[in-house]
Amino acid sequence: MATDAKTPTPAAKFQNAEFRELTAPLTSQDGLRFWQLMISGSVAGSVEHMAMFPVDTVKTHMQALGTCPLKRNVTVSQALRTIITSNGGPIALYRGIGAMGLGAGPAHAVYFSFYETCKTFFSRGNPNNSLAHAVSGVCATIVSDAVFTPMDMVKQRLQLSGANGYRGVWDCVKRVMSEEGFGAFYASYRTTVLMNAPFTAVHFVTYEAAKRGLIEVATPESADDERLVVHATAGAAAGALAAAVTTPLDVVKTQLQCQGVCGCDRFENGSIADVLKTIVKKEGYRGLMRGWIPRMLFHAPAAAICWSTYEAGKSFFQELNQSKDSSTII
Repeated sequence: MATDAKTPTPAAKFQNAEFRELTAPLTSQDGLRFWQLMISGSVAGSVEHMAMFPVDTVKTHMQALGTCPLKRNVTVSQALRTIITSNGGPIALYRGIGAMGLGAGPAHAVYFSFYETCKTFFSRGNPNNSLAHAVSGVCATIVSDAVFTPMDMVKQRLQLSGANGYRGVWDCVKRVMSEEGFGAFYASYRTTVLMNAPFTAVHFVTYEAAKRGLIEVATPESADDERLVVHATAGAAAGALAAAVTTPLDVVKTQLQCQGVCGCDRFENGSIADVLKTIVKKEGYRGLMRGWIPRMLFHAPAAAICWSTYEAGKSFFQELNQSKDSSTII
C-alpha cells in the first residue's frame, strides 16, 4: 500500500531536526556535555574564591555589626590592619578557607552546568537573547545556592571566630547543629536567593553583552590571543556592577549567617525586613552599604578569574572532543 506523502514514516521522524534535538545527548550551545560543564565550573569557582579569599574576609568583618570585629565606618585599609593585628597575623585572612573549598567547587559545578543547559533551552538558538541569559542565571543560582549556603555560613562564622573559639569546619558544623539546629545552616537562604537572583541576572547580561562588544572590536588576526583578555574584562565589568547593585542584601545575608558570633545580633524570626530595620535603626541607611568597596574589589577580579578559567576549561574540552571526533573519522 502506498504511503501518504503527508504522513511521515517512522524513519522520517528520526530524521526530523527537532526530534533529533530532543533525543540527542544533553549538550550546551558549545557542544559540551553536562559533566564537562560541571568540571569547568567547579575548577573556575574554586580558583576564584581561593584567590580572592582575603578580600572576602575583610568584607565579612566590615559588614558584621558586632562589637568585636571592627569599629563602625572604617576604611578597607583600617579593616585590614585591625584583622591582622588583633587576630593572630596574616593567617587570620584565611580563616574559613576550608569551608569555602568544600562549598565553592560543588556549587559552581551546579551553577555553570545549569546555566549553560538553561541557556541552550531558553535561547532557542539565539546567542544574543539577553532575557534567556538573565532567566538562565536566576535558575542556576537558585539551585547552586542550595548547595553553597550551608558552607558559606560556616565560612563566615569562621572568619569572625577569633574570639568565639571555633576550631575548624567540623567543630563549627557540630556546634551550630547542637546549639541552633539544622535550620541555622539555611537561615540566610531566602536572602541569598533574593540577592543572587538580581546579581546573577545583571552579571550574566552584562557579561554576555560586554563579551560580544569586545569580540566585535577585536581584530580577526589576534582573536585567539585576545580571547582571555575579552573574558577577563567582560567578567570584571559584570562582577563589579552586579556587586554594587546587591550590596544591601549581602549585608543582610552576613547578619543572618553570623547571628550570635562575635557580638552580632540575633533575630527572632530571621525575616529580611527585621534585619533591614535593625541595620537602619543602628546605622541609618548608610549601614546597608557596609563593605561595598571590598565587595566590588572582590567580585570584579573574582569574576575575571572565574570566567577566564571557565572559558579555558570549556576550550580544553572542546579541543578534546574535536580530537576524539577526528580519530573516530579516521
